Amino acid sequence: MVTLSLTGFYASLLGLLYIGLSINIIRVRLSAQIGIGTNGNKTLAKRVRIHGNFSEYVPLALILLGCYEINGASAFMLHMLGGALLLARLSHAIGLSKSIGTSKPRQIGVLTTFIVLLVLSIENIRLFVFA
Repeated sequence: MVTLSLTGFYASLLGLLYIGLSINIIRVRLSAQIGIGTNGNKTLAKRVRIHGNFSEYVPLALILLGCYEINGASAFMLHMLGGALLLARLSHAIGLSKSIGTSKPRQIGVLTTFIVLLVLSIENIRLFVFA
């Protein structure tokens, strides 16, 4: 029986982060009475972008993590990559919430997310080719 318990664990932690990012949007929408779009509200636009960036990168990373787990990756590697992804997305959200320009936490978040995607992609290809 194939299980994805470690991928499920990191997907769940990232799911909680996603809910938190969503709540940040809802709070601004309610206080500014903006139902759709951003209506020029810079705080809302920033929070929508943080949420959107998360939505763009995390699903692919979790698919790759799940494939890696199914193909027999070690628990150590899965924890390293899942933990790095979680910290990367937290860092990105913190960095972008502080400044819409460049910031160290944002740069670390983006770079780490790319590294996780790259490692998972290469590892899944390696496991396919050499299986």
